[in-house]
Amino acid sequence: MGLKRWMKQAVGEISKLRRKVSAMVSGFSHYSLDSRRVDYELARNLYDNAEDSYKLGAGFCKPIINAKAGFIGVPSFLSDDENARKVINDFFAAQTSKMTRTHKKALLEGDCFVWLTREAVDAPLYPEVKARIVYTIIPNEEVASINRNPLTGQVEEYVLKSTLNWMDERGEKRVTKVTQWISAQRRKIVLDGDPIPGVPRVTEEQNPWGFIPIEHFQNERDETRIYGQSELEPLEPFIKAYHDVMLHALQGSKMHSTPRLKLKLKDVAAFLRNNFNVQDPAQFAKDGGTISLDGRDFLIFTDSEDAEFIEVRSSIGDATSLLKLLFYCIVSVSETPEFVLGVHTPSSLASTKEQMPVFVRMISRKRGNFTENWQRLARMVLAMTSQAEMTSFETYATTLEWDEIDPRDEKELAETIQALTAGLNTAVQGGFISCDSAADFLRAYVPTMKEYDSEDPEADTEWKRIVQNKIDAERLADGALSIRELKRIDKELQRMDAS
Repeated sequence: MGLKRWMKQAVGEISKLRRKVSAMVSGFSHYSLDSRRVDYELARNLYDNAEDSYKLGAGFCKPIINAKAGFIGVPSFLSDDENARKVINDFFAAQTSKMTRTHKKALLEGDCFVWLTREAVDAPLYPEVKARIVYTIIPNEEVASINRNPLTGQVEEYVLKSTLNWMDERGEKRVTKVTQWISAQRRKIVLDGDPIPGVPRVTEEQNPWGFIPIEHFQNERDETRIYGQSELEPLEPFIKAYHDVMLHALQGSKMHSTPRLKLKLKDVAAFLRNNFNVQDPAQFAKDGGTISLDGRDFLIFTDSEDAEFIEVRSSIGDATSLLKLLFYCIVSVSETPEFVLGVHTPSSLASTKEQMPVFVRMISRKRGNFTENWQRLARMVLAMTSQAEMTSFETYATTLEWDEIDPRDEKELAETIQALTAGLNTAVQGGFISCDSAADFLRAYVPTMKEYDSEDPEADTEWKRIVQNKIDAERLADGALSIRELKRIDKELQRMDAS
């Protein structure tokens, strides 16, 4: 009996395991990428503080987005090919404002689509070139679909849909819907609605580049999502709660902010007769009469009668603790220092010293998130230039260089360098470390320093600079000595001539 019971229990456990495995396999077979998108309109309204149900809390959104985009900045491009570096830097130097908007749009809306096209230019405006590469930011709502390869997941085609409102020669409003299919092989355009004079309804042309010239900047990139995530999505519940708490506190304050007059009377009829000339209080009350204190400097009371104002405790004071908690939730979730949101000086000082390192690491992570996008855009620029102008480059590979973010102010940085140089000088004089090690260590704090020494004899090193500075100083000293000797000889000759 024991063996039969054991066999029955084992079969039951195996059946449960089989059902679990089947459920897992079924789940994997039905898995698909998350294709949900950010509510772009709501995100923009929160940024502009134009959403009525968030108005008292959405004021934090703009400084959070602007501070992050501002600290991220724009990269500079480095390449081993001198010609490639010049082409890339010349192009992106003219796109600085658009590059900043690209970061801001990606942070705010989660996505930003950049489209590079090579367009013919007007000779009167651009006489130095026949064509130029145009940097276009596509509105996110126009990207209707991103078609991917079912096996590799690589993007094979973008589908763009837009509505064109225009006016004909008779002044009548027209509406045309434009649909575009853009792949590495073709660009197809279909117009629906009112026909546009001189433009065919269907246009299809070959893509001359051999690649899709659209780059998708995706904030918080993840393998499970097709589209990015807005920086405001994790903040939305806290912003809504902040708005609701503040609204209720203000409503309560408005209701109770006006003091109420309290009268302690022993004879109401005498009070009305003495102060408001009411001879028959009963008939006065029956007729619905009212009294007003406007214009009265004093009131007449009898013994034991008095008047005072009743003031209700402010409801905002009761909500202060909750508002403070929600504020710090917004600071923590957004990874933004308090001083960005405009708090008072002592808290701002603590925020700078304690929260700025966290903010710097977050900015570094964001830069890394967008690095691949900028490198791919640089490859597009080089590929278009190479094909259109019949030139070649040794490599399309580039590396990015970002401005360093230092949480210290100038005074702290100067004090740090002073202490470091004094300590390193003592260590070198004492024979504890070499000049090379001291210079390499100090180089991390002085961005303008070059590598101390190099095996390449042609390389510009810090050691060569130091030697050259000493030579120049000696030359200047010798020159000053020669000038003094010449002046002394001239003075002696003048004295001899005079005698």
